[in-house]
Amino acid sequence: MRRRKRTTTDGLAIMDRLYFENHPKRLRALAEATLNAEIAQEIYALRTRAGLTQKQLAALVGTTDSVISRLEDADYAGHSLKMLQRIAAALHRRIEIQFVPLRSRRMSA
Repeated sequence: MRRRKRTTTDGLAIMDRLYFENHPKRLRALAEATLNAEIAQEIYALRTRAGLTQKQLAALVGTTDSVISRLEDADYAGHSLKMLQRIAAALHRRIEIQFVPLRSRRMSA
């Protein structure tokens, strides 16, 4: 007797199966893109909570407003630890880095 594959209507499960299953390069690219977006979002959130413009933050960090703009772009992949430390110091924060177990492949919406 042949086993029948389970079917689903869950869009994320279908996308996961079709696009990511057995494609480690795609999974790594997704993880990297997610991290870049999270970093950009965090910089933006910290800056706006501090009531600063990009130009004002740039002055505190010792860079230009175009660099801050680039760092706040979710598609930017060039975040350096040194620049992130400069931004953290300007906003009276510190950076914490943690190594955590990988989550399951399925991403939450």
